[in-house]
Amino acid sequence: MPLPVGGSVARVSLSMWKRPKIKTLLRTGGFDVVHIHEPFAPVTPNLVARTSPALTIGTFHAFNEHNHLYRVSKYMLRPTPHQLDGCIAVSNAARRYVNKFYPDDYEVIPNGIDFDRFATPGPVLEEFDDGRPNIVFVGRLEKRKGLRYLLSAYASLKWDYPELRLIVVGPGEPDAESQRVMGERNLTDVVFTGQVSDELLPSYYQAADIFCSPATGRESFGIVLLEAMAAGVPIVASDIEGYRDVVSHGDHGLLARPRDETALSGAIRTLLEDPASRLQMGAAGRQTAWEYRWPAVASRVLDFYSRTAARPAMAEAK
Repeated sequence: MPLPVGGSVARVSLSMWKRPKIKTLLRTGGFDVVHIHEPFAPVTPNLVARTSPALTIGTFHAFNEHNHLYRVSKYMLRPTPHQLDGCIAVSNAARRYVNKFYPDDYEVIPNGIDFDRFATPGPVLEEFDDGRPNIVFVGRLEKRKGLRYLLSAYASLKWDYPELRLIVVGPGEPDAESQRVMGERNLTDVVFTGQVSDELLPSYYQAADIFCSPATGRESFGIVLLEAMAAGVPIVASDIEGYRDVVSHGDHGLLARPRDETALSGAIRTLLEDPASRLQMGAAGRQTAWEYRWPAVASRVLDFYSRTAARPAMAEAK
């Protein structure tokens, strides 16, 4: 069922009748490790956390400055400490958020990316390979992704950079505020691609001179930032928790005050006027993105399994 969470829509199962199936699966599966993402979310993840007989690990992704999902679930689901043997948070922002409601010893292990997929040159998108500077946005067209602020910044930049182009990649329709900005500023040249195939997505990142993510908040991480960094593209993004865990201001790109079109356009302008810095930041970003490749992240997860299993309490339980 669709459930509004943190400015987005999550699809969750609320079917309690799954409990017998879950118990049978866990009892007969012979699992060494059961790893649950958002283990206190309703209902299936929490049922698994309550039922798992194996080494049980939980990964926490959520972050929200004001959302009280965990506060509510703390009383609705009433998890107990023994239900999870080890806890992972995908970022420092996610760790701070969940630790407010479920104090524990959280290991920060980030999300991973398919580094080679985005770093390896893909098919050139000829329609965007014409010498015009490209700003690329990738993400769902939800209000919290801040597209309206990028559209406003783009409109102001077009006066000085008439050849500038904005490419918006992602599913959905522009929200009402974005539509209003485009109408008032007479923006008729923004390219909306809709959702693109997995095969072509790297080519869109690689077509960018600047990648921009103007999200307004509620981001625990920045997958799209890392994908762009792997492609060697400098970043302009909102200065918000989650993003600061990925992008270092001045090294991989520039972070601008959220919900501020003037700050956003100023950051983009700075990079447009400094090709050398764009190249330097792109190279630094690619080097950092290498640390988030899946083999490296998976190795850290496996190491966490081993260390958790070796704890005295776990050894006694065996």
